[in-house]
Amino acid sequence: METKVILDTIWVIFAAVLVFFMNLGFATVESGLARQKNSVNILSKNFIVFAVSSLGFLVLGWGLMFGDGNGFIGLSGLFMASGADNSPAVGEAYRGVYSAISWAGVPFWAKFFFQLVFCGTAATIVSGAVAERIKYISFIVFSLILTLLIYPIVGHWIWGGGFLSKLGMLDFAGGSVVHSVGGWAALSGVIILGPRIGKYTKDGKIHPIPGHNMSLATIGAFVLWFGWFGFNPGSTMAADPMAISHILVTTNTAGIMAVLTATATAWIVIGKPDLGMSINGLLAGLVAITPCCAYVSIPSSLIIGAVAGIIVVLAVMFFDRRKLDDPVGALSVHLVHGVLGTLFVGLFAQDGIAGIHTLNGLFFGGGFELLGKQALGVLCVASFVFPVSFLVWAVIKKTMGLRVSAKEEIEGLDIGEHGNQGYPDFVTVDYTGSAEKMDYPEISPVTGSVPVEQAVPVKVIPASGHKITKVEIITKQNKFENLKNEMDKIGITGMTVTNVLGYGVQGGMTEYYRGVEFETNLLPKIKIEIVVSKVPVRTVIETAKKVLYTGNIGDGKIFVYDVENVVKVRTGEEGYDALQDVE
Repeated sequence: METKVILDTIWVIFAAVLVFFMNLGFATVESGLARQKNSVNILSKNFIVFAVSSLGFLVLGWGLMFGDGNGFIGLSGLFMASGADNSPAVGEAYRGVYSAISWAGVPFWAKFFFQLVFCGTAATIVSGAVAERIKYISFIVFSLILTLLIYPIVGHWIWGGGFLSKLGMLDFAGGSVVHSVGGWAALSGVIILGPRIGKYTKDGKIHPIPGHNMSLATIGAFVLWFGWFGFNPGSTMAADPMAISHILVTTNTAGIMAVLTATATAWIVIGKPDLGMSINGLLAGLVAITPCCAYVSIPSSLIIGAVAGIIVVLAVMFFDRRKLDDPVGALSVHLVHGVLGTLFVGLFAQDGIAGIHTLNGLFFGGGFELLGKQALGVLCVASFVFPVSFLVWAVIKKTMGLRVSAKEEIEGLDIGEHGNQGYPDFVTVDYTGSAEKMDYPEISPVTGSVPVEQAVPVKVIPASGHKITKVEIITKQNKFENLKNEMDKIGITGMTVTNVLGYGVQGGMTEYYRGVEFETNLLPKIKIEIVVSKVPVRTVIETAKKVLYTGNIGDGKIFVYDVENVVKVRTGEEGYDALQDVE
């Protein structure tokens, strides 16, 4: 096998693996921006959607997309990618039924896998937009239809030798084929599905529903950023050093500029540099550069990213005001910027900029010719994907139902759809209890073990006449260490500490989430519970006051209660004796 074929194949497979790795990025971004009670559902959807899309693309999608046919669909080698093919032969040497992709000089299954991971990305886009209220099975069915029929048909038009390809429309790495298709499908789903319960009031007020883990969302954004260096440069499908290097830099430049302008726009419009908007800014910049990354200069990619970062913030706010509930901003990122990126080709394209021939865009002396072709492509994709997806969603809604019940949505899809939780707060099974209580295998006793009644003598001691008092202190979390140290000095050797939320005259604080201002009325506090008998209650109170006092609202409160009795479980001691830690 020729060295060039080997190098091209290694590059294509490496890039495809990077794109596959983006599934982790989508999963973590979406789960981080969703609520805790739906995290398992989000992760499971992102996990299964690649399996579903892989099956759909293998069974029929590949053939519809790349099979020789007419201007609208492929008709040859339709099922199971089984058509004749002698890849890696190219040009006149190629003998097969997938002529549209015969330009790539790599083995057939390398081509297939690279295109497969792109198909999976389109399906994943939908997941975030319909999150937190869609039935699991309904999402699976839609994803199968999307990857089996809708995505491949559009892909044929643009990448499979279809009518848009012949017209001269350009989409280097999938701004329309992947991102717009996923975006239009998501929009139709959001419209039919409706918003989450509590997102909007009857008078139109927006209630923000913050995601549960911005750390997870940020990690996901970095994973997607990393994967995009396979998504765009890999679309060369050849180890072309000049083109790959150029595309790497245009991709990164657009991404970083979009981060900066999205952060700045959020700061100006909202009043704070919203992290969620910064994440959406990065992704918008990367989407916008995707269709044009091989056709534009580095300075042009800087402008494209800067524009994308501004628009994505406004788009998030626009969709929210139109009551189109999109928990992760998929519409603002993928739909809006898939469309814009496709149009940017018609504005910024330069012939031969990365060694690839193309018409010049409007800003570089090409007039409106290329821009017109790009605009027509956008309209064709929208006019097909949106109504067909809408119809599919409507049929699913009519036949098997689309949305979970209100009860399930309120309690969380993790329990209702999957029967488990992403963050179980308590272990409810006693794994250390008696084997008689559980159906466990018989375990031989540990050598030297004795019954508990022999190891620890249990002697019931009546409560003494000492008064027992519970002192409960609620204050700011940062006061705990000083308070603990001072209590230790007066002889307090045990306390119970709990993180709590407080609501009162202190008021809350203004927070911002995805462009919406809201008041946080519950403030984080800490509750310290101390039960005393030997140490005077007044000493405990005065010590606490000394540590906590600043003279400002929020110093805290001290509650004092009478305690009837205390029992130490291990020894059976009660009252005063149970509070003594001396063994």
